[in-house]
Amino acid sequence: MSSVLPIDMGKGLALDYRLARSIGEELSAQYCFAEPFAHIVLDNFLPEEVARLAAAHFPAESLRSDKVFDMGYAGLHKRQVLPEDCDAEARKLFHFFNSRPMLEFLEGLSSIQGLIPDPYFVGGGYHETTRGGKLGVHADFRINDQLHLHRRMNVIIYLNENWSDDYGGFLELWDRKMTARQKAVAPLFNRCVVFNTDADSYHGHPDPLNTPEGVVRRSIALYYYTASRSIYDEVPKTSTIYQARPGDSQQNRSEAWQLRLDQHLRQWVPPALLRHVFAIRRRIK
Repeated sequence: MSSVLPIDMGKGLALDYRLARSIGEELSAQYCFAEPFAHIVLDNFLPEEVARLAAAHFPAESLRSDKVFDMGYAGLHKRQVLPEDCDAEARKLFHFFNSRPMLEFLEGLSSIQGLIPDPYFVGGGYHETTRGGKLGVHADFRINDQLHLHRRMNVIIYLNENWSDDYGGFLELWDRKMTARQKAVAPLFNRCVVFNTDADSYHGHPDPLNTPEGVVRRSIALYYYTASRSIYDEVPKTSTIYQARPGDSQQNRSEAWQLRLDQHLRQWVPPALLRHVFAIRRRIK
């Protein structure tokens, strides 16, 4: 069976970004009009060999950067693994998830433009929950304080082969008023769940896992962001600022000064007046 994303491992996890966007756009209506909030469940998301690579390179031993959560409803028996501390094959895979083809797919899917990946994988990476573990129903954080970005989308890819319904661990999607569960998604191998990160996109797996000894619930978690327009309130919207070097020719100094003047004019002069200023300058030249 073909995968949703036809990634070519032979060419180093290659995928044409235009093809990736078209695949997302074909699924967009299904995603955008889903209830209880924009989401989609995609089986066979990755090519089989890519999904198996992801599972095979999940670090079995603890790494120095691991985060372990034993906070009850806020996360119990949960381990979070930072991709950059994993081996080369795992790092290569996560770098693909932050690449243009993945962004194009998600933009086509969601109609959210200008998506930005998180190179630090804050809250993301490999996730693992052991027997008795759970994660309460919640709506995720929406501001990345480190990068000052607005979180817009979640992607979860499950890595659990031969998963039994008796184990539990279903991802629950709840309505926006938290009155009823709308969907329960089994964490099956190579199944991907994508959803918008809204203030009320409630989800979680709140029942303790009932797995046999040695069986764990594993997944990849990825988060995507957009920049806020409010940044223009803090940083002037200037273009490149040019400066002549000491000892430069008079022509270079004059051109650099003119370019800086243009920037100041664009910043402080109203657009209607600015058009007249530039029109007069063209006539003089």
